Amino acid sequence: MNVTHKLFGVTMAASMTLMCGVAFAQKGETVKIAWIDPLTGLMGPVGNNQVKSFQFVAERFNKNNSAGVKFEIIPIDNKLSPAETLNALKSAIDQGVRYVTQGNGSGAAAALVEAVAKHNERNPGKEVLYINHSAVDPDLTNSKCNYWHFRLDADTSMKMEALTTFMKDRPEVKKVYLLNQNYAHGHQVAKYAKDILPRKRPDVQFVGEDLHPLASVRDFAPYVAKIKASGADTVITGNWGSDLSLLVKAANDAGLNVNFYTYYAGVTGTPTALGPAAAGKVFQVSYMHSNMDGVAGEIISGFKAKYPDADWYTGSTYHIYALLSDAMAKAKSTDPVKVAAALEGLKTKSFNGEVEMRKTDHQLQQTLYISTWQKVDAKNKYSVENTGYTFAPVKTFEPYVSSTPTSCQMKRPG
Repeated sequence: MNVTHKLFGVTMAASMTLMCGVAFAQKGETVKIAWIDPLTGLMGPVGNNQVKSFQFVAERFNKNNSAGVKFEIIPIDNKLSPAETLNALKSAIDQGVRYVTQGNGSGAAAALVEAVAKHNERNPGKEVLYINHSAVDPDLTNSKCNYWHFRLDADTSMKMEALTTFMKDRPEVKKVYLLNQNYAHGHQVAKYAKDILPRKRPDVQFVGEDLHPLASVRDFAPYVAKIKASGADTVITGNWGSDLSLLVKAANDAGLNVNFYTYYAGVTGTPTALGPAAAGKVFQVSYMHSNMDGVAGEIISGFKAKYPDADWYTGSTYHIYALLSDAMAKAKSTDPVKVAAALEGLKTKSFNGEVEMRKTDHQLQQTLYISTWQKVDAKNKYSVENTGYTFAPVKTFEPYVSSTPTSCQMKRPG
């Protein structure tokens, strides 16, 4: 009996040790994240910048994070195609990757939300978590919301709330033209502009609206001619990448004298296209700007030192590591099931203040900024794309200002 009890005690002690080892297995573990976005085509420069951004910020967090894990980014080119996105997801899963991130294109994002949900339902124990870094179609956290999807950028409606709150106090805004890409995000920019701006400025007129093909227009001169003919003094656009760079170039070439209110003027290529002619005429709404201090300032300057011809503008590359490491520390696990549960309602300190992953719809709540394109000065010293110009902050909106309600009816596992 004594021997039996002794053996039983040793076995129990060993079991407890093993259980503790499992609980804290993430210490020093490498967490692989599949990055699924375009690396080729017209939007390739944006994707290549973001891969560098994800890897650069991972290096910072790998030196010190609350979970003690190491992050590794695995880039996969989806060519901006929803179909290629699904192939990329399959490739990532086949490699044993259980975290994926994507953000360039809400069509690809919608395909990922659905595919990840189906995979997780069919493969218990092999669940995958989708962290959306930049796809901002509001439907993704409303009618299409899913437990396995978490968004780190502010959605289109949130940004429009901030942008129109700023615009309502700009008396020069009288006649607005809407020019956007013909896909989910572009449709939503136009929709929310027409819904929200009239509530704040009923005197403003919408004098024209166009939707154009995504990442395929090489000459925007015909669109610029229509804007000019409309008599617009203001353009609201959610365009990004080549679709904004080429639009701005055509506007400058035609001498179009309007103000642009944008979502993505700081994205690769566009600042160079803006040039001196756009100074004081271009505004951007975002969760960061070029002249931030603190940790963001350190990353902006460090990124420029490593990549002299590039800028760090995808701030969600910081959010993803801050939130995942805190959630993994809280869950004491890197298992996506446990991490997803820990992410819900999680608050953490990021470069733009405290952020919160809203539990009801998995939409991050955060501070937003309006910045304007101007020449660098003593206060705003960062030269974007080495142009001698920068995005200087002109307004800060606390999270509650741009927070919008959700229709999400979240279905949780079990």
